[in-house]
Amino acid sequence: MTTAAPVRVLVVDDEKDLAESCAFFLERAGYHARCATSGEAALRLLDEQPCSLVITDVRMPRMSGMDLLTAIKQRDPDIEVLIITGHPDLQMAVQAIKQGAFDYLAKPYGEKELMASVAKALAHREVRENNAELKERLRGGVASRRLIHRSDSFGEVVGMLERAARTDASVLLLGESGTGKELLAHHLHDSSTRVDKPFVPVDCASIPAELFESELFGHKKGAFTGAVTDKLGLFQVADGGTLFLDELGELPLAFQSKMLRAIQERMVRPVGGHEQVEVDVRIVAATNRDLQKEVDAGNFRADLFYRLDVVRIAVPPLRERPQDVLVLAEHFLQRFGAAVGITRLSAAARELLTGYRWPGNVRQLCNAIERACALGQAPELRPEDLPPELRGEREANPIGDAEPTTFQELKARRIAALERSYIETLLEKHNGNVTHCSDEAGMARSAFQKLMQKHGIKSSEFRA
Repeated sequence: MTTAAPVRVLVVDDEKDLAESCAFFLERAGYHARCATSGEAALRLLDEQPCSLVITDVRMPRMSGMDLLTAIKQRDPDIEVLIITGHPDLQMAVQAIKQGAFDYLAKPYGEKELMASVAKALAHREVRENNAELKERLRGGVASRRLIHRSDSFGEVVGMLERAARTDASVLLLGESGTGKELLAHHLHDSSTRVDKPFVPVDCASIPAELFESELFGHKKGAFTGAVTDKLGLFQVADGGTLFLDELGELPLAFQSKMLRAIQERMVRPVGGHEQVEVDVRIVAATNRDLQKEVDAGNFRADLFYRLDVVRIAVPPLRERPQDVLVLAEHFLQRFGAAVGITRLSAAARELLTGYRWPGNVRQLCNAIERACALGQAPELRPEDLPPELRGEREANPIGDAEPTTFQELKARRIAALERSYIETLLEKHNGNVTHCSDEAGMARSAFQKLMQKHGIKSSEFRA
């Protein structure tokens, strides 16, 4: 069994004693720490060996902490930077955060305060690394999250979001899968005063029911088997920023009361911990299910629903805003076609795109254009490059149609077909609710999810 290498942290301060004292605290906490007494020396060390976090003083001769911050972000935007500042420099520290620093510590600071800031910065980095799509968006900045539209209906949605961004009111986004609810949530965050703090997405459908409390509230070392270190919860990672709860309808009923208390009291208690931790997050939630029906059926707490349903925004499906189809297709064509020299849509391809119903919404359109660019030839995207379903055809599956040659192969195929049919029947019956399906099947939620993954089945495809 391999052991993960310690996280590397670089401490930069022209006062050597202060740098070494900070490094001592870090080493004692299990990090691998190095020291530099100037910005120039820090950059040389980063060239020799990259690190995950840089802790730097603001006021240093020759190269200031602000200049070092700029140089670090130019080299690697994923390195987190903590600014150390004296009380008179707080305004400068706030400016540093606007330029990409994660947070600041005011002198004098204690070991506990330092370790809390370091853990939060590294947890934020881990969230970005574990979500490749989010990482790409963060690198691209706000420009890569532009909301492409021409329809009035989607324009009204954007306008409502921007008005809601002026407050900290909870927002509930309702809409089918693939309509861009996460992108809208991120736009809300970018338009708010919290833009310089983390945007942390949580896919409620992908978290096993028994792990929700640990994932969202964190846990202490030894709280349960496998908890070998303290872990920050996503509420703490999002502190000061926005917590986006996607697929809210998948939130386990047993956990909903704890979620409500955390939102109302702005406090969380890590699993195995005795002290509550104060958090300041703005909650944005999204679902493609009718939560009012879930409340009436007793599957979702009414008090939590009303707490999150402060500003309700319905996101229209793509078929209800046909004016957006071609403008989105052109946008995706620029993204995927440039590398292969495909620069335009043929008239026939445009007609196919605008005449299709798009049950998978914008996500399906994006995938269709990406596929067409991968298979097409420059300089024009043609109808035959688009997926068969757009042309009213079905794609052949020669492997699935082949006759089994042995009894074992026949048995495996029949079992697989039985499993798939059973899973799809349950998902259809429960409107894509994985928790309800696993309960009826008498299986753990995680085991049911593994079966779904085995057969390539997505619960979102069974939700109204």
